[in-house]
Amino acid sequence: MLFLRNRERVFVVDDDLAMLRGVARVLKQHGYDTVLFSSAEAFSGHDDYENVACIVLDINLKDGSGIELRHGLKAAGIYVPVIYMTANDNPVVRAAAVQSGCLAYLAKPFSANSLIEPLKRASAGLT
Repeated sequence: MLFLRNRERVFVVDDDLAMLRGVARVLKQHGYDTVLFSSAEAFSGHDDYENVACIVLDINLKDGSGIELRHGLKAAGIYVPVIYMTANDNPVVRAAAVQSGCLAYLAKPFSANSLIEPLKRASAGLT
């Protein structure tokens, strides 16, 4: 029996609970299953990356940096596509995010479409 990767599951990491729930709601409306993490620590404790299409990752978490989390994943050999989001957009942060290899960089607030379009590419394996 062949098991296909679940390309509809998305991990979302944000310490702003309202934002976390809002992103989850948008993703659900577009047919995605979400696993939510409210801290870098909670996310770091997760190890099932085989069945995820993408990680939506806040850059500025109270207990860590989303960019550092991304580097940690790469160091561990985990290459799941990442979409960054941040409320503190600036050229230095943007450059660091792009350099870390993100699928998209979204400045909060962002439109649902700006989140869903790169996610569709990730779900289709077009990253």
